[in-house]
Amino acid sequence: MFLTIPTIMTWTRICAIPLIVGVFYAPDSFATLPEKNLIATVMFVVFAMTDWLDGYLARKLNQISAFGAFLDPVADKFLVCACVLVLVHLGRADVFVALIIIGREIAISALREWMAQIGATKSVAVHMLGKVKTVVQMVAIPFLLYDGTLFGLVDTHAFGIVLIWIAAVLTVWSMVYYLQKALPEIRARAP
Repeated sequence: MFLTIPTIMTWTRICAIPLIVGVFYAPDSFATLPEKNLIATVMFVVFAMTDWLDGYLARKLNQISAFGAFLDPVADKFLVCACVLVLVHLGRADVFVALIIIGREIAISALREWMAQIGATKSVAVHMLGKVKTVVQMVAIPFLLYDGTLFGLVDTHAFGIVLIWIAAVLTVWSMVYYLQKALPEIRARAP
């Protein structure tokens, strides 16, 4: 099931990456920086919502597939990592946050691949801690992309910085959790 409705929605998250990044490289005649911030924020929120929607539709339409199960987290990771790198480039996120988030994604993806090869995927199945980490990231990123005052009340930059650091802490915590769950298998196969 390469081209089901849910899978196409997942592909849109991957296709969104150059669009979101490209907004900030568009000429100033295209839009002012606050307008670019708003465009990128709206795009991120819309495409991030497809993560929930494609899973819902896959279940509702009985279109769950192995390819979709593979592509969905890959799309999420690409979208988050690309946006975090844009935020670092714009000076809105610390490079250490990017290293933590991207490093964890690489490490856990490699761990899950290895655990799948040895038939122990249940040890590193998605845990609530990983889901909370993802939610915090998905809220922090649009706040930092917007980088202004929302409704005349909320300083999105300050709020986003707090959230992205909370996400970084949750990222490390979830990585430690998954490594601890995999440790018995790692020890069992150590020479």
